[in-house]
Amino acid sequence: MEKDYRTASGKFWQTVRRLRRGKQLSANTVYGGDGELLVSTGDIVGRWKEYFEDLLNPTDTPSVEEPEAGDSEVDSFITQAEVTEVVQQLFGGKAPGVDEISPEYLKSLDVVGLSCLTRLCNIAWRSGTVPLDWATGVVVPFFKKGDRRVCSNYRRITLLSLPGKVYSRVLERRVRPLVEPRIQEEQCGFRPSRGTLDQLYTLHRVLEGSWEFAQPVHMCFVDLEKAFDRVPRGILWEVLWEYGVRGPLLRAVRSLYNRSRSLVRIASCKSDLFPVHVGLRQGCPLSPVLFIVFMDRISRRSPGLEGVQFGDHRISSLIFADDVVLLASSGLDLQHALGRFAAECEAAGMRVSTSKSEAMVLDWKKVACTLQVGGEVLPQVEEFKYLGVLFTSEGRMDREIDRRIGAAAAVMRSMYRSVVVKKELSRKAKLSIYQSIYAPTLTYGHELWVLTERVRSWIQAAEMSFLRRVAGRSLRDRVRNSVTREELGVEPLLLHIERGQLRWLGHLFRMPPGRLPAEVFRACPTGKRPWGRPRTRWRDYVFRLAWERLGVPPEELEEVAREREPNFRPHSALKTALSVLMADEMELSLVALFCFSHLAPVLASTMDDDYDSPFHYDYESVRIGGLVFAAVLFFLGIFVVIIIGYKMAENAVAEEARPLKHVLPTRGHSSGDGKKLKRILFSCVHIYV
Repeated sequence: MEKDYRTASGKFWQTVRRLRRGKQLSANTVYGGDGELLVSTGDIVGRWKEYFEDLLNPTDTPSVEEPEAGDSEVDSFITQAEVTEVVQQLFGGKAPGVDEISPEYLKSLDVVGLSCLTRLCNIAWRSGTVPLDWATGVVVPFFKKGDRRVCSNYRRITLLSLPGKVYSRVLERRVRPLVEPRIQEEQCGFRPSRGTLDQLYTLHRVLEGSWEFAQPVHMCFVDLEKAFDRVPRGILWEVLWEYGVRGPLLRAVRSLYNRSRSLVRIASCKSDLFPVHVGLRQGCPLSPVLFIVFMDRISRRSPGLEGVQFGDHRISSLIFADDVVLLASSGLDLQHALGRFAAECEAAGMRVSTSKSEAMVLDWKKVACTLQVGGEVLPQVEEFKYLGVLFTSEGRMDREIDRRIGAAAAVMRSMYRSVVVKKELSRKAKLSIYQSIYAPTLTYGHELWVLTERVRSWIQAAEMSFLRRVAGRSLRDRVRNSVTREELGVEPLLLHIERGQLRWLGHLFRMPPGRLPAEVFRACPTGKRPWGRPRTRWRDYVFRLAWERLGVPPEELEEVAREREPNFRPHSALKTALSVLMADEMELSLVALFCFSHLAPVLASTMDDDYDSPFHYDYESVRIGGLVFAAVLFFLGIFVVIIIGYKMAENAVAEEARPLKHVLPTRGHSSGDGKKLKRILFSCVHIYV
């Protein structure tokens, strides 16, 4: 692996993925349609063909009259510049389609080759017909879980022709500007400047605010059966026509599906071709935008008039592609919204999966929520994983953080002997796995977290569990975490999390008007707070974080974020200081650093007559006390630094800083303490200045 890491990065990461998956057994036998166990290669390939042919061609799809193409504003020929730009953005190392044309081949085309490809795309554009290879998909079964001999325990991967995907991408760039302005704000899937974090934050903020004011929220997490594979194409063409895709553009989109067909490949064996009449083409660049347009039409025709009142906004649903959350303030309202949504899905050829859809209620007391779809009752749960984040009926994130730590531990276990503690593998290679796999697994969704001291200790323990093993140490060695991080050249993970939270705060401030995450961020729910200490709100936490780390008061945050000033993000001196603050060092050096890091904003605030405190109390009445407190901190900081220097200085420090040789005598400490002293002194002075 070390050689692959140094010479062939792609091969190295393929090995890492294989180690994470574990040993993959090939399915040498499968059950037939009648339950008989098939063993011969021909029978197995035939069974897979039969299974996917039935899956991709359901018989209960509604029939509609397909609309005429009509006229469109987008009817110009495809230019070579469009094709060249798409080809340059192709990713290498991808599997080819039925024509065996690889992306590397297309990326190596010169001007003449690109001109020929452009002419081929224009022929397809003018004629409304594409080559058969472009409409042919190679289906490869990929095991999910369960019995390997059962075909339904596999999902499919469809390999398409790369020249056909170039043509599809050109069409996608022409379709999206027409449909994007018409799609509702509730849909964030496959859209520019939107992602899973938008929906996660919106739902988290609604639950957080509703819990604070004791407002119940009834939720239904809806799952659709085989959503991509069940889209009726006749209805899809009608929806595209309604959204403004007409003329040659609509005809070009339909040409990719007119003669759509597939074959199944098992190892080196291929089945016969079979037609595909329903569903979107998996792996096609055009499919995501077609699907969100289709889902948007369903959402528009089943409006949730109930929803949840949050400030001045009423939120009835959150949609990310086919992941739907319906919201209401009561179980009866939620049942009405679910009934309308399920009926519209049935009319559009889709179906709600009653086995995977679940209900959940956020309330201070236990409340039953009985929802039915087609006579079947949906289960009510106390927690649900939405877009990879676990939401609970109490609106807390502790369970999700604990689950993230467990997922990161599972990653380390899967590669423990083969990667983490393998002596033949360099530290640099191990740290690349830490930064690319372990840390993202541990911190997914960290923008929503409120970092209490307990949560910080959890995360730091999980972080150091990996780094200690990379450094070849254990807890028995009694080496400080800061020393281990400095030796490996890794910044504290808590610093990465706080930087991401501040970055998301700036993103919220810069969102244009009408964006749902920004609206719920600024909104305040109605109601009366119950008795007792309230939870720390994410907004208050991140405002205090910006004040403590950056010295930016809350009233100036939006202005700083909109101007994108460099000091809105942690600079190098602050980064060094945070590295020391986040280390688990129980020394007086932390006291000194704390004093100096907080001295500047306190002095500035007390000396300013017009200063407005971010902590919502009358600051003018305690100005004298603040001045006294700041002076005490100042002299205490100087005193502590002198004491630390007297205890921790050594020859290495004295040789590099000769003027301090007689002031800071050495006491025979390790070189690590001397380096630590220099880092603390420089950080304190830099922040103070």
